[in-house]
Amino acid sequence: MSIITLTTDFGDLYPASMKARILSIDPTASIVDIIHSIPPADILSGAFAIYSTAHLFPDGTVHVGVVDPGVGTDRRAIVIEVAGQYLVGPDNGLLIPAARRMGDFTTYQITNMEPLEEISRTFHGRDIFAPIGAHLSAGMSIEDIGKVIDDPVEPDNWKVVAEEDRISGTVLYIDHFGNIITSIPQQIARGFAGHGEMIQVIGNTMPFVGTYADVEQGDLLALVASHGFLEISVNRGNAAEMLGVKGHPEVEVRKE
Repeated sequence: MSIITLTTDFGDLYPASMKARILSIDPTASIVDIIHSIPPADILSGAFAIYSTAHLFPDGTVHVGVVDPGVGTDRRAIVIEVAGQYLVGPDNGLLIPAARRMGDFTTYQITNMEPLEEISRTFHGRDIFAPIGAHLSAGMSIEDIGKVIDDPVEPDNWKVVAEEDRISGTVLYIDHFGNIITSIPQQIARGFAGHGEMIQVIGNTMPFVGTYADVEQGDLLALVASHGFLEISVNRGNAAEMLGVKGHPEVEVRKE
């Protein structure tokens, strides 16, 4: 049995077409929905979703990611081979953070369209990425799908600048709870502030703690959560709503 994961901004209808195409090619595939509620065209949030999950799957897994505002243009379609797994999707930075986390990788541009049916210019998730993922899971060689390229597109804004008195990064993702997940990795965050130390983030002062219940209900806090990045949260509350954070603004952390 093969595993194929799906990460999209397609909502509640279009993923079914991708699954139908996958199962028509590889009826033995086990399809895992990572998320289909990525905000429309939000490549950075999609990249974080795949980064957070792909490395946890077993060898042989195929990850199909489609957050693709450039669908139908001359942007490339790619497959990344890394750590015994495949990442399939548009060449717009969506797949690169996950690939880097998993190890050394090789990127292929999809050039062989013979295994595919008619291709719509507006639904490459169904007509290119899902079937290519299914062909890979069914045993097709990646060398029969495309050619190696050495210049995949990097994601925008996945950056950190660390100085003695401040760190600047970007909001990568706002989760279901309203937690604000930044691009500041744990090693930088923990080197900047100790447990219980007060820091200033997004114009608000809060403690750097180990878990949500380390502060009173309704209070702001900063911590390194399970994803390994600095997160701004509210104990039993919604930090994004409280602070008016939307999208992917820059974030600056300073010592109080």
